[in-house]
Amino acid sequence: MNVVRQIVAVVAMNLRSLPQHLGASVVVVIGVAGVVGVLICVLAMGVGFARTVAGTGRSDRVIILASGALTESMSSVPREAVLNIIHVPGIEKDAGGRPIAAAEVLAQIQRPRHGGVKRVNVTIRGVGIAEPLLRPEIHLISGRMFNPGLQELIVGRSAEIEYGGLNMGDRVPFQNGSWLVVGIFDSAVGNIHDSEIMTDADTLRSALKRSWFHSVTARLERSDSFEQVKKSLTDDPSLHVEVHRESEYFAAQSRGLSTLLKFIGYFVGGVMGVGALFGALNTLYAAVSSRAIEIATLRAIGFGAAAVTISVLAEALTLALVGGLLGSVVAWMFFNGHAVSMISGGQNQLAFSLFVTPSLIFVGIAWACLIGFVGGLFPAIRAARLPIAIALRDAA
Repeated sequence: MNVVRQIVAVVAMNLRSLPQHLGASVVVVIGVAGVVGVLICVLAMGVGFARTVAGTGRSDRVIILASGALTESMSSVPREAVLNIIHVPGIEKDAGGRPIAAAEVLAQIQRPRHGGVKRVNVTIRGVGIAEPLLRPEIHLISGRMFNPGLQELIVGRSAEIEYGGLNMGDRVPFQNGSWLVVGIFDSAVGNIHDSEIMTDADTLRSALKRSWFHSVTARLERSDSFEQVKKSLTDDPSLHVEVHRESEYFAAQSRGLSTLLKFIGYFVGGVMGVGALFGALNTLYAAVSSRAIEIATLRAIGFGAAAVTISVLAEALTLALVGGLLGSVVAWMFFNGHAVSMISGGQNQLAFSLFVTPSLIFVGIAWACLIGFVGGLFPAIRAARLPIAIALRDAA
């Protein structure tokens, strides 16, 4: 019998014997499934966060911040500088010749999560009258637009779902009294603005008694107008601003936390993987010991060490693969599209959905197979080195 036929025969025999030690096999499968499920869920959080933040930016928009500011919340653009900024060449104009640009101001308001009492910070963004042209991906799904000069708010769909007291018609306690929610908006792509509240920038700035804005956002005439706008603004010594393509700015904002979530996912998955690895080792060592006579008999009638080794590895990989598939299915069923919220950008809360992608499932199954291979390697080597004469003598 050649080596391939030996391997096929012994592997098939081992797999048929799995029901004989079902309890131990189930422990391995559940352990690996737990590892894979947790790994995929944490990584899916990173994917969802990155998609939401990166999806906010567009290559045909620029965001202008004060020189040296890393984020909008750390920036301050003087009011008197805004007109000089939005009228530089390269910024798109509407049908009336007005720049499609707006100076924006940020504030925070504390709201409780639905079903909870702990309050978290929700961002209020003051925007300009050019908002429908500036961000065409944002559209009202109910109610109406706020009126400039009035204490009126429109609420992002994710914020309405996640936090209490932000429904249509609610009055929200804020500066100078209560502000009325007059509309609910949503973005076509799902971005950070869905977790925000919007109002008129000048009304918000006046209520906060500020003389400056946090940033200026503008649409480019053409995508390649970026360098023209950047040069015009950075060459003006009176402005002291930095210009970022919006897509690149938000991608950079998401990079740090996405990397951290990946680290946490692999770290937690690695720690849990060690536990699953020891479970696999115990199960397979016990299986090898219980089949010592069977293995010795096979070796005595001519089956090689390679066939025995590969059969034990195949058993380990089969259990790990079943666990990996189970963990992937559970993660996809219960967490794909699941809405969560977390602190992002200082102390602001960002609501977003988890995304279990095919690449994450592949990573989870590969992780499971690695656990199965390492967990089966040493028992496989032990099985191959099992002394034939001693095992048969003990049987007698």
